[in-house]
Amino acid sequence: MTTKVIVLTVLVAAALARPEPPPTYGPPAPAYKPPAHPRPAYGAPAYPDTPPQYNSQYAVRDDYSGNDFGHDESRNGYNTKGSYYVQLPDGRLQKVTYYVNGDSGYVAEVSYQGEAQYPAYQPAPAYQPAPAYKPAPAYKPAPAYP
Repeated sequence: MTTKVIVLTVLVAAALARPEPPPTYGPPAPAYKPPAHPRPAYGAPAYPDTPPQYNSQYAVRDDYSGNDFGHDESRNGYNTKGSYYVQLPDGRLQKVTYYVNGDSGYVAEVSYQGEAQYPAYQPAPAYQPAPAYKPAPAYKPAPAYP
């Protein structure tokens, strides 16, 4: 019986002395497996393939600063036409009229209205410095009487 106890003790000791593999760390296995091709919860919007069609225009006129410019354009499918204008500093009005028909590209015609005006040079008035600073008179206390 002592032999059996010794063998059993040796086996238990060997089993306890066996090296354990190191623990592995990482994310836990997901409990939920997503579908291979998820579908949106809503129906995808359908955008019809329609050719663009619009009209737009704007104009700015400011007499104080002299700004005067504007633009108008209309488009129907691949055909576009429009114009824009700007008041130039020399007094003329520059106007550009353009069109695009399909793949023809941008075709523009530039015209000017008015005569360029270049007024004679007027030098700025000569610099006149401000009068020099003069400090206020020093304080003189009034006499004190007993």
